[in-house]
Amino acid sequence: MTDHSEEPKTGWFGRLKSGLARSSSRLVGGIGDLFTKKKLDEETLEQLEELLISADIGSVTASRLVQDLAKSRFGKDVSGDEVRASFATEIAKVLEPVARPLSIDPNKKPFVILMVGVNGAGKTTTIGKLAQLFKEQNLTSALAAGDTFRAAAVEQLKVWGSRTGSPVISRDAGSDAASLAFEALSESRKRGDNVLLIDTAGRLHNKENLMNELQKIVRVIKKVDDTAPHATLLVLDATIGQNAHAQVETFKQMVGVTGLVLTKLDGTAKGGVIVALAEKFGLPIHYVGVGESAQDLRPFTSHSFARSLMGLDVE
Repeated sequence: MTDHSEEPKTGWFGRLKSGLARSSSRLVGGIGDLFTKKKLDEETLEQLEELLISADIGSVTASRLVQDLAKSRFGKDVSGDEVRASFATEIAKVLEPVARPLSIDPNKKPFVILMVGVNGAGKTTTIGKLAQLFKEQNLTSALAAGDTFRAAAVEQLKVWGSRTGSPVISRDAGSDAASLAFEALSESRKRGDNVLLIDTAGRLHNKENLMNELQKIVRVIKKVDDTAPHATLLVLDATIGQNAHAQVETFKQMVGVTGLVLTKLDGTAKGGVIVALAEKFGLPIHYVGVGESAQDLRPFTSHSFARSLMGLDVE
C-alpha cells in the first residue's frame, strides 16, 4: 500500500475543502446572497445567525459570531468575503482548544484504544483507517473484533487487518465481547504491539444492555492492564447533525469518552456540528473523515477546518 506520510499538505487540505463542500456551499451562497445590499444592519445580522444555526453550528456560537462581527462592522459596508473570513477566524478560536492529536504513549504496550459509537457511524472502517495511519508512523497495531453480533463488522475488520498487516482477534458470532477483549489484550501484550484497537457493538435501542457490555469490557481489560483503556474514542457520523449531541451525552454516561472522531463530513451540509460539539462538550476532536479511502481520515486541525467550512482557501 502506498505510504502517504510524506503527502503534501495541499493534498489533504484539498480533500478537506472538497469534503466540506456541501456545508460550505450553503454558507457561502447564503452569505453571498445577504451581502448584495452591502451594509450590515439588524435584519442582516438576524439572517446571518439563522444561516449559521441551519448549518448546525449551534445557537450559542452562531450568536457570538454575529455579535463579534457587529462590534466591528455594524452599519458599515461589508462584503461576503470579509464576513466569511471573520467567521473562519472566530470558529478557529472555538476549535483550537479541542484540536488535539491522539498521542500514543510509547510506554504503554499496547496503547489500548476502545472504539465506541452507534452502528452505522463508521466505527469499524475508522479502526482500519487508524491502523493504516499508525502503520505510516511505524507503529504496529492489533485489531479486536468486539462487535461480535455483526458478522459483517468482523469480516470488514479482517479485510483491514490484511491491508495493514495487523493481526485480528475474532471469535464466533455472538461470543462474549469482554472475554474477547481480555484475550486480545493478553495476546497483544505478549507480541509487544504498539496499539490495540477494540471494536465494540453499537446497538443503542437497548441502552442498558449496551452500557453493561461496554462497562464489562472496561472492567475485564483492567485486569490485564489497570491503566487501560488509554483512550476511549466515540465515532460520530456527521450527517446526523444535532443528534450527535445526544450520542455524546449517552456514551459519556456509559463509558468515559476521552475524544471524538467525526466521519462522513463529505456527505452532509451539517459540518458545522463540529463547532457546536466543541463549544458544548470541550472533548478533544482527534480525527475527521471526508471520504472512503484510508487517506481521507486525518488528524483534526482547527484553522484548516474553519477556513474550509467557510469555503476559503487554507493559507
